Amino acid sequence: MANLFGAIDVGSHEIELKIFELSRKSGIRQVDDVVHLTDLGTDTYNDGRISFAHVAEIKRILLDYKRIMTSYGVTNYRAYGTSAFRDMKNAAVVLRQIEQETGIHIDILANAEQRFLDYKSIASKGEDFNRVIGKGTAIVDIGGGSIQISLFEKDRLILTQNLQLGVLRMNELLHRIGAGSRRLAMLVEEMVNSQLNVFDKLYLAGRGIRNIIVVDDYISEVLSRRRYDFQAGMTETPDKMKQSGNFVSAGDFRQYMQELGKINHTDLARRLGIEDDNVPLLRISAITVRCIMERMQAELLWFPCVTLCDGIVYEFAEERKYLRTAHNFEQDILACAEQISRRYRGSEERTGTIRSIAVKIFDSTKKLHGMGNRERLLLEIAAILYDCGQYISMTNQAECSSNIIRSTEIIGISQIERLIIACAVLYKHEEFSFRVLRSQEASLDREDCILVARLTAILRVADGLDVSHRQKFSDFQIRNQDGKMVITVETEEDISLEKGLFDQSAEFFEEVFGLRPVIKQKKK
Repeated sequence: MANLFGAIDVGSHEIELKIFELSRKSGIRQVDDVVHLTDLGTDTYNDGRISFAHVAEIKRILLDYKRIMTSYGVTNYRAYGTSAFRDMKNAAVVLRQIEQETGIHIDILANAEQRFLDYKSIASKGEDFNRVIGKGTAIVDIGGGSIQISLFEKDRLILTQNLQLGVLRMNELLHRIGAGSRRLAMLVEEMVNSQLNVFDKLYLAGRGIRNIIVVDDYISEVLSRRRYDFQAGMTETPDKMKQSGNFVSAGDFRQYMQELGKINHTDLARRLGIEDDNVPLLRISAITVRCIMERMQAELLWFPCVTLCDGIVYEFAEERKYLRTAHNFEQDILACAEQISRRYRGSEERTGTIRSIAVKIFDSTKKLHGMGNRERLLLEIAAILYDCGQYISMTNQAECSSNIIRSTEIIGISQIERLIIACAVLYKHEEFSFRVLRSQEASLDREDCILVARLTAILRVADGLDVSHRQKFSDFQIRNQDGKMVITVETEEDISLEKGLFDQSAEFFEEVFGLRPVIKQKKK
């Protein structure tokens, strides 16, 4: 039996509702798509607040969307706010008003969460997605407030970075300095290239980027509807675009840009069938893509024509088992953490040892702690990043590692989850106090603090089993016996140091889980 799902994106420039039909037999099928243009970003990017008029407009639109979902018989929905809400000083108050009057709850996505959903929206394209990322590929996700660039090699995410170069943000800046249409291209190029210079130096050296996947609200929309011959006039060939899957060669895109620059705003809006106000946003997005394409020397561009709503339904369908995905998104999150560790010269051998021990302890004690796959993922990230602070200070490793994690986005990880990881890494070395943690980290609730304690306890035991940093054993077994967690390690090495210092780690584990770990050696 098919279920109907509603995905709502309250974005910086538009509010979109997509209705989908979900079934285990057919997967995901889009039923309807409704879009209202509304310029929320200009308010928040200017002074961090949203006007009363815009709040009223959001309420009106969401009430309309609620009626549409009811008429379709939607059984589940998710609504998310993005960069405009992240930059809003009075977001909590506004969201409360909206929910009280419309009954629609909106969650604010952190940038890393938003980009991960956009990434999943591309994955919904199936074979095209898997084929493209098999070679050197960059996903360029152009939003209203910022741009996310994610690099892939051989089907594997290797890094992702955020640049504060959103289309609405740049447009507002150009408006503020009185830049006319003649100077627009030059100024946008200057803004984009100034940040690409840094990105290139830090991340692009030696990487061969053949393909660029573009996610945006402007060029993609035009390409999805029709292709134009700007010299001969308008020629609609939607079938051709459908067959090519919106793939455009670098040469064709350069020609497209040249012709785009010859047409004034009014004529371009008429030819493309878009609002006049969207023309400068289209130009900014197109110039940004061209700058990135030329910097990476890419050969092919793909505009999959997806929106955040496609990622929202994809994630929901994953969770409810409506579809099976060939791509492992958790591995992408872990790959992002590994890249951060490499950036700060983390020891791959050491963190790999701590990670494997921590995961085995987690898996062997599931009945004891009751944690799930998401908590396991957070534990793995903490194990990967726990020593990255040594790059800054060997004396204050824990504090420096924690600060790096707090300050570095990890794609697919929320701000709260990142804070949980940072605290677990900090307290792996420092004395844990539930009361101090609650007082210092106001954004963590009681359950979050308990999770920090649990992850910390497991990390301490994992570290205690390799306190010499020599990886003295490759295998161990865990069993619960007489109120103790007996860890039997198989090795011919002398583990006197591990045994002698293990009590420090075991005490906190016993305090958290009510079971005392002990080491037992079994010689080969």
